[in-house]
Amino acid sequence: MGILTYLAQSSDTSLFDDQPYTYTSTSTATLSPEVAFTITIVALLFAAALYAVSAYLLSRIFKKAGVEQWIAWIPVYNSWKLLELGGQKGFWAVLAFIPIVNIASAVFMYIAMYHIGKKLQKEDWFVVLAILVPIVWTLWLALDDSKWQGASDSTNGTPAFQPAASATATDDNGQPKPPLVQ
Repeated sequence: MGILTYLAQSSDTSLFDDQPYTYTSTSTATLSPEVAFTITIVALLFAAALYAVSAYLLSRIFKKAGVEQWIAWIPVYNSWKLLELGGQKGFWAVLAFIPIVNIASAVFMYIAMYHIGKKLQKEDWFVVLAILVPIVWTLWLALDDSKWQGASDSTNGTPAFQPAASATATDDNGQPKPPLVQ
């Protein structure tokens, strides 16, 4: 029999009583309600200031693209429009709240940021800045003198749809078909 088997079958615990385990807490630090309240208020003010700065900068980008500026101040709607400006489907902004799916949503947001950077005359590497430091990306695009190089429709706040050139449908004799009435 091995030593481990002997120790497992032994009912004598005196082998382990040489140094009894005791735990005493010497820390009595607590956070007073006043300090907790102050920390909470400062954090909320910091978050509000950061949101206001980013919404302002985003509104300047929307202005360059011909999108109404007030859209930048609506939390999920601004992401929706940013995705649409970059040529992606806007519903990814809503799907960003679902765990695991938000990873795919982030990828589509980065693709949109790449396309927005290209439309504002930026190089391909500029998307790296959007991925690593998005507030710097937004600041740069909002405050530089770049011009939007794409069509947009400022009447409803969404980018204009530009359909690809398509061939006219023909019948069996090669004659053009009349358009379908819906």
